[in-house]
Amino acid sequence: MNKRFLFLIIVIAGGYSFLFFRLYNIQLSKGDYYLARAQSQYLASGLIAAKRGTIYFSDKNGNKLAVAVEKNFPMIYAVPKVIDDAKETYNRLIQIFPDVSPNLEKKLSVKSNSYVLLERKADQSVVDKIVQENIKGVFSDLEPERFYPFGSLASHVLGFVGPNSDDNGESGKYGLEKFYEDILDGVPGKTESGKLIQPRNGGDLTLTIDPNIQKQSETLLNGLVKNYKAKGGAFIVEEPSTGKILAMGGEPNFDPNNYSESDVGDFLNPAVQKIYEPGSVIKIMTMSAGIDLGKITPDTTYIDKGMLVINGLKIENHDFKTRGPHGLITMTNVIENSLNTGAVFAEGKIGNEAFRNYLVKFGFQDKTGIDLPGEVNGSLKPLFASYLPQVNFATASFGQGIAITPLELINAFALIANGGQMMRPYVNAALGPKPLGIVISSSTAKLVTQMMISAVDKAQVAKISGYSIAGKTGTAYVPDPKKKNYDTSKVVNTFVGFGPTNNPRFVILIKLDEPEGAPAAGLTVVPAFHELARFILNYYNVTPDRL
Repeated sequence: MNKRFLFLIIVIAGGYSFLFFRLYNIQLSKGDYYLARAQSQYLASGLIAAKRGTIYFSDKNGNKLAVAVEKNFPMIYAVPKVIDDAKETYNRLIQIFPDVSPNLEKKLSVKSNSYVLLERKADQSVVDKIVQENIKGVFSDLEPERFYPFGSLASHVLGFVGPNSDDNGESGKYGLEKFYEDILDGVPGKTESGKLIQPRNGGDLTLTIDPNIQKQSETLLNGLVKNYKAKGGAFIVEEPSTGKILAMGGEPNFDPNNYSESDVGDFLNPAVQKIYEPGSVIKIMTMSAGIDLGKITPDTTYIDKGMLVINGLKIENHDFKTRGPHGLITMTNVIENSLNTGAVFAEGKIGNEAFRNYLVKFGFQDKTGIDLPGEVNGSLKPLFASYLPQVNFATASFGQGIAITPLELINAFALIANGGQMMRPYVNAALGPKPLGIVISSSTAKLVTQMMISAVDKAQVAKISGYSIAGKTGTAYVPDPKKKNYDTSKVVNTFVGFGPTNNPRFVILIKLDEPEGAPAAGLTVVPAFHELARFILNYYNVTPDRL
């Protein structure tokens, strides 16, 4: 019995001795190693990084869909403090990371570096190699990174994140990720004397973008670009009574999860960061100005000769060579047939200064104030130059010679749909509507809307049975800077329309850049508008207003 008791004492004493040795080895002998590893793990794996806020889309019922989230990805890093031989470590790492920076060896030699990042979002095969090689001071962990579960959906609106300036986290680079960086990013934590001070996570963002309308719009535009081998395009869907942007995007787009695979130019949002000459859609603004000033009415007539010459330059109607003059016609006929000479006639009745002032009032010289980064403003420069030939105003009356953004254009149509009241467009649902002022009278808005309805009814392509739809096409030639003229083999197609006109629920803009063969807008963007408008009417279950 005494021998057994003695044996038990020896076993217990041996166990305690082993635990004491392990504790001594960890705390004293290898204390610096584990402290360095723990601190670097805090930094590298994002334990002290603030969790970035989630971005949501919201549908017609207020249901939210997360479209920009945090997700754990494998990452590989080195801890210089516990690396014995920086040169040997470097030589082993370049076998795994052949594209690694030549400065890596120097970074591995600096013992004061908390950690050196080797690769974010590493493939599992690379992680397996690191584990297999068992390189001292090189580790793999999971790190929270930005992830976009729907890939390229609304990529121009969302933007993307990239490594921040300290290379210890991410920050917004484009789109809403950049514009709302202060809200989404939060405040990182920190380590002091081995203790972790908790981070404060970023705030969430709920958008006005409806995922169903966004998806349908992108599908339609993508089909247009492919079918007509176009250079690109853009679309916007806006709620005219509030300024809510329900959908926005362009082609070509990109996958924010793999943005490095796309051209830098693709990151620019074509709806707000690029200007273009819109063509005949501007005739609606010309007619609005004339009617609002009392200079013309929808029934005002003039004799169309099919062409005219101003300052030695010939201006023709699009159908002059095939149809010839239209003769005695009204301003409504001008919109129905999209006659350039009729727009020039209306501008002449308005007067140059008054016409220019209305284009400014419609917002074609100023930014709209939308909460997206990098918005540019349109250019009315030919109407403000020191030398002002009449032809500048003549061509501006039908949308050539001046340049605007698609957002400026749709917002101008939205104010007509909204009875003359301009609204500030926005994508952050928390902002809410903001009126920007009355541009035209409600009576003018109604008369111009009727002119657009007549144009849609006559052309039939955009017409939707049971609903009153207002709209206008634009087929504009593309300027050729080298020749200081227009390339008639290249066009930009635009259609802007809204409905139902008794209580407009949407304004849609669809733009197609340089479709092959230079077709008219009636063959490209107008059928796409018809399909998207039908989708939205059904989606909202809108009651027909034309029984």
